[in-house]
Amino acid sequence: MTRQRIGRPVRASSFVGRRQETAEVKRLVAAHRLVSLTGTGGVGKTRLVLHAVPRLARAFADGVHIVQLAGVRDASLVPLALIEALNIRDVSGRSPVRVLIDQLQDRESLLVLDNCEHLADACSRLVETLLAETDRVRVLATSRHPLDVTAQHVLEVQPLATPTPGEPLPPKPALEYPALALFADRAAAVLPGFSLTADNQDAVAALCRRLDGLPLAIELAAVRMRALGVQQLLERLDRRHRLLADSADSASDDVLSRHRTLRAAVDWSHDLCTPEEQTVWARASVFAGSFDLGAAEEVCAGPGLDRDEMVDAVAGLVDKSLLVRDGDAVHARYRMLESIRQYGLDRLREDGGRAEAVARRRVRDWCLDFVEECERRWFGPDQPELVRRLHAESDLIRSAFEFCLNTPGELRAGLKLAGHLWFFWFATGALVEGRYWLERLLAAAPEPTVARARALWGLALMLLSQGNAVRAAPLVEEARELALRLGDEAEAAHTYFGRGGALLISGDYARARVVYEEALSRPPREGESMSLVGFKYVELAHVLAIQGEFDRAMALCEDFRQVCLTYGEQWIHSYLLRILAFAEWAKGDRTAARVHARECLRLKRAVGDVFGTGMTLELLAAVHARDGEGRPAAVLLGAAKRIWQDAHVALDRTPSHGPVRTEAEECARALLGGGFKSAYQEGLDLTSDHAVAYALGERESAARPVLDSPLTRRETEVAELLAEGLTNQQIADRLVVALRTAEGHVERILSKLGFTSRSQVAVWTEGRRAIRP
Repeated sequence: MTRQRIGRPVRASSFVGRRQETAEVKRLVAAHRLVSLTGTGGVGKTRLVLHAVPRLARAFADGVHIVQLAGVRDASLVPLALIEALNIRDVSGRSPVRVLIDQLQDRESLLVLDNCEHLADACSRLVETLLAETDRVRVLATSRHPLDVTAQHVLEVQPLATPTPGEPLPPKPALEYPALALFADRAAAVLPGFSLTADNQDAVAALCRRLDGLPLAIELAAVRMRALGVQQLLERLDRRHRLLADSADSASDDVLSRHRTLRAAVDWSHDLCTPEEQTVWARASVFAGSFDLGAAEEVCAGPGLDRDEMVDAVAGLVDKSLLVRDGDAVHARYRMLESIRQYGLDRLREDGGRAEAVARRRVRDWCLDFVEECERRWFGPDQPELVRRLHAESDLIRSAFEFCLNTPGELRAGLKLAGHLWFFWFATGALVEGRYWLERLLAAAPEPTVARARALWGLALMLLSQGNAVRAAPLVEEARELALRLGDEAEAAHTYFGRGGALLISGDYARARVVYEEALSRPPREGESMSLVGFKYVELAHVLAIQGEFDRAMALCEDFRQVCLTYGEQWIHSYLLRILAFAEWAKGDRTAARVHARECLRLKRAVGDVFGTGMTLELLAAVHARDGEGRPAAVLLGAAKRIWQDAHVALDRTPSHGPVRTEAEECARALLGGGFKSAYQEGLDLTSDHAVAYALGERESAARPVLDSPLTRRETEVAELLAEGLTNQQIADRLVVALRTAEGHVERILSKLGFTSRSQVAVWTEGRRAIRP
């Protein structure tokens, strides 16, 4: 494989200094399989890593993957965080660690684990296992303390250099002292025109010394240049620092001294906040990862803070560099640096933890409302946007699950939350995570509730997607019996899909047909998911097509297609199109089958349905094969096989799907002879996005480009312009297109790359420039 990827960087402002450290990181990563960057809070470990990542990408054929661990609180979630960062869609049912080992076995990748200190034991165990079980994987970690792994090289990140007291400053001090350069850069951002001069450079040097050269402390101080001069900054900060030093036993230890320095800077920033800003700071510290304004309003508003005051309070914290704004002009998100977040938590816990418990319960409530809304809106035109938002909120949702599992009386809410996420886990192939939460919650909450019934059939769907009908069948029957006992007809109706699915993938078509025909003989119940109603049509049509009743199968597909078109729905629609194409292919109408299979792929790409894509690529390969087009058939078979191999699933060998692949492969081999192997290998080397582009005729050749990218040529051009900092209007002007066209390109780029901000696209583009031959 030659997959090169830089995954999910966070937004960063301009980077100052650290040239030698960047070079040292590159050298150490080349020489050692595990490198840990350590140092006190606020010293800039994460910023250094993010700056070095694009310069490291050339050395790793299978990419550099950044795993943000600051928002992960439960040690058992560390493997899942890696699985998400690597975009692994494994459906084998094995342990997450085993999944990681097998996926990384033949890859040449760099894993960047950022903010490991609060998960040190879990990170150490996982890293040690991965290094022992793989040959070409390397790890770059950031932590306040080294990991407990034997073969580790530690680089302690030092504060930025500052002038020695009494030392005359050189003619251009910013060139020799990065601390001064950083202050000048950040001060100019809030006070346009500011620069180091003969009149202020001594005071700036003294200020940076007082701040021990800590980048975060310097940035917090520089923000105050809106209201104060450098000398005033120095005097006020000096008083604050002396108070902390006087209260400490000793200032001789460098780490303790720097901790007090950072505490002084953060304390001072806190004192300069309005009461409303202080309240948001404390309450928002419970957010894991990033959050948007809507979540902040739900969690942070309350006593001492009205919802109407929230926008101004959030804006004030952004202005003071206490919140970092991520996202783009459309989707603004916010996050706290870990040192700032920890300070806020300390403030929140001053009442013994009561305020923290209230805030975390509000996070749980917000997550529950959010996923319920997503499920309500799922059968409609917003599916790609909902997938994007659910991915963006993944850290927050995980924190809500942890709260429910670890807080007395919250298990039912946790089951309800998991039950409403079935469609997201199912549609995007995030089955490892879905099973993880559903199995834990079901084991912890055995009480007979409606929430348990839904969680049971939700888990059954995860298992069926993994090919495990033996375990899924009794779960879905238990769910049905429980729902009927509790008098919930909608939940009982939801179990039809799983009941029939267990029979279908086992090859028992006659009994599966009975189940689905019984399901469709009854009108939808109030509260029944339209997606699961649609799957009844999909699966009954599938059974009918297998049994040779092609016309009835196609009629069923067309019936519910009209419903999907009315609602603007894409996910179920894609499955209907696939069954329609399958029936047309089986009947001999290859032209119609080709049209519908390609239309299916376009919709599956929009919602990120990886497994549905694999099945449709095989069907389209069978269409090409019957048309005598051996090469595209072989390429698409190889591409589908890559999806099954990456997922560790054998859907291509199940009774309901296997015959299509078998016929396509036999025919393609007969057409190509000895040329089959090379065409098949080309397909194996394709990513899912490239395979779809090839199947749709968007690429003339299946050969993988030197640099792996899911973007089209025009989208790549737009990404380059984003990296230059151009606005949507400027991009439109440069390309001579309408503004809406430019906005559409930007939205598709963010969706395809799994990013939430334009700055992430810029970092990704810079990384590709660095590895371009």
